[in-house]
Amino acid sequence: MQLYGSQTSPYVRRIRLLLADTAHQFINMNIFAEADRQKLLALNPTLKIPMLQDNDEIIFDSNVVYRYLAAKMGLAALSWYQENQLTLINAVNDSLVSLFLCTRSGLNTNEDRLFFNAQKERIAASMFVLEQQAANQEFANWQYPAMALYCLLDWVIFRELLDLEDYPALLAFHAANQQQAGAAVSDPRLA
Repeated sequence: MQLYGSQTSPYVRRIRLLLADTAHQFINMNIFAEADRQKLLALNPTLKIPMLQDNDEIIFDSNVVYRYLAAKMGLAALSWYQENQLTLINAVNDSLVSLFLCTRSGLNTNEDRLFFNAQKERIAASMFVLEQQAANQEFANWQYPAMALYCLLDWVIFRELLDLEDYPALLAFHAANQQQAGAAVSDPRLA
């Protein structure tokens, strides 16, 4: 299996954590560099990472990659509650990526604009629920939703996107999982 992605992507990292004890090749890409972009485009028209190649199968998107790997590895299916947790995590991640790319594109995301405001509202509402779930120890088992949450939080800290001091349970969860298998080698700070 070959996992295409970048060292800094939280979506890629969650798959790397899932595969921490499974043989695979990680192909580190810079999807904004022309050569890597063309390589990715040849296999994946979405131009998004992660992407998994397993023999002749090419799987797009972290959620689909997870489902493929869960079936292949014989993991239990996520419950509907866990799917909703993953949706909350993805909502925060997607909104933060959108705001991050807007900022890198020279846009002022502090302007009173519908798009920026909608992202910030989604982030605040979802983080409130994730904080409550973390306080209730709902991510105590190192399963895919916990891996995705850890990657989100570590990416937020790495990119300095949110002040997490208002989320003590999430910070405690992050601190408690820094030694999980694969966490050190997939650290975005190694990029």
